[in-house]
Amino acid sequence: MKQNKLIWILVAIFLAACSSIKNSSTETGSDILPKQPDYNADTQWYVTERQGKADIFYITSTETGDYLLADGTACHYADTYADSLRGPILAEMMGVDTLLSGGLNFYSPYYRQCSLQTFADDSLTEARMTVPTGDVHQAFAHYLAHQNQGRPFILAGFSQGAMILLELLREMDDDTYQRMIAAYAIGVSIPQAMADTCKHLVAAQGADDTGVTICYNSARSPECALWPRSAFCINPVNWRTDSTPATLITEPTPLLPIDQQQKETLTVRLDSQSNLLLVSGYTATDYILPLLGVEGNYHTREIWLYRDCLRTNITVRASEWRKKY
Repeated sequence: MKQNKLIWILVAIFLAACSSIKNSSTETGSDILPKQPDYNADTQWYVTERQGKADIFYITSTETGDYLLADGTACHYADTYADSLRGPILAEMMGVDTLLSGGLNFYSPYYRQCSLQTFADDSLTEARMTVPTGDVHQAFAHYLAHQNQGRPFILAGFSQGAMILLELLREMDDDTYQRMIAAYAIGVSIPQAMADTCKHLVAAQGADDTGVTICYNSARSPECALWPRSAFCINPVNWRTDSTPATLITEPTPLLPIDQQQKETLTVRLDSQSNLLLVSGYTATDYILPLLGVEGNYHTREIWLYRDCLRTNITVRASEWRKKY
């Protein structure tokens, strides 16, 4: 019960922070950039060492909205040295670590993530994502050189973090890829052109293949999709890539204590036409993503709903990797 209460507190903090993001200016022009993170400094990392035989390198989702600087200018990137902006990011790191890591070590860098408002416009997204992507490239290189110590690793990212994860895969060298147990690109659409040309982007076909990428997006129906059709998808409940339905029994929301909720029985089915996970039986109403979300799209619940499935699967794939190598 104590662990369940901790999980609820951590996840509620970072989801509540996301829900508090307000709309503001998204003017184009010369963006003001906060100070670049120094990944030699411990303050630019959240790390949990468990003496594990493998690591998780996790890239956070969007926990930042546009905000005003002292001179009234809008800033569209997180300042990784500002406590007020670090707080929600830290809460996500702690929540995901608690939910998914099991016995693995956990490494997550602060980075100058784009504000949520950025993703309301494709041109803004394309222009601004170079900054956070560059930061995480540097953080990942530092992790490999100074923290990983040759261990196999899980690469994981959610939403904006998953977008950056795909770029890491695109530029990953073969030696590093050989140590990658799997990549979990959660809540992102994988372009078909990227799937066709990125040799390290290999679609997962089951529960225990390694060197593969796991990707999915959940919705009530295809009409509720937020992103274009993804090149591939897998059902994280039954780990199938066909339309075989799976039953998921779980608490519906992270915003209430687990011991105050009734478990719900959900049906999760992969729709091959849309490459979405179609979820039926879900009753929570507190899931809509601020600014960008629509009713019936469960983007904010992509980790919470499948947390037990993901944690178990990470352990399975790590075990299979060790058998091979």
